[in-house]
Amino acid sequence: MKNFQKMGSISALYMAAAYVLGIVGFKLVADYSAVVDPVAKVAFLGENQTIMYILHLLVYVVWGIFMVVLALALYERLKASSPAMAQTATVFGLIWAGLIIASGMIFNIGMDNVVDLFDTDPAQAATVWLAIESVFEGMGGGNEIVGGIWILLVSWAALRAGEFPRVLNYLGLVLGVAGILSAIPALGEIGAAIFGLGQIVWFLWLGIVMLRSKPSAAA
Repeated sequence: MKNFQKMGSISALYMAAAYVLGIVGFKLVADYSAVVDPVAKVAFLGENQTIMYILHLLVYVVWGIFMVVLALALYERLKASSPAMAQTATVFGLIWAGLIIASGMIFNIGMDNVVDLFDTDPAQAATVWLAIESVFEGMGGGNEIVGGIWILLVSWAALRAGEFPRVLNYLGLVLGVAGILSAIPALGEIGAAIFGLGQIVWFLWLGIVMLRSKPSAAA
């Protein structure tokens, strides 16, 4: 169990680093969000295909793989004190991981296809990309309800089990609620912003705690 907890810690630290990488990469290196016109979006993808592929591989696909490890490591740590809640949280964690992995793959494969199509039919490529982008957003970050439920349940279970610092668990509860609220259109942007930025702190703190501390006696 000790080695698995260490793997979970490394996963959490990577996930925090991936969020920072995403912010830097998608805002400073390849600011895709600044492009509005569909045809210009596909042109942008063609010009920045390599960096966009790498970013989505690291920030989505690899992130999702580490999410599986972290979800299972937390289940091992929390199952003795809160078995039902730990099981439920783990299901949502694995679903979230699958959605993130799939969304990253959809983006990269879809990008390859529309970039090739753009050379012969820019308008058609833009239409196809709009459909792909909608699927990507729906699965990978259009709202954060699945991730919010996972963090909420994990933090709640940790509070009940006496695991991790209480402030860390309360932060998780706040982030979980923010993620769930991101599904409401009027609160979507602020909820997603709190959830996304807060996760950097939460994952980093969680990774450090899991690396340094042992499971409680109750667990």
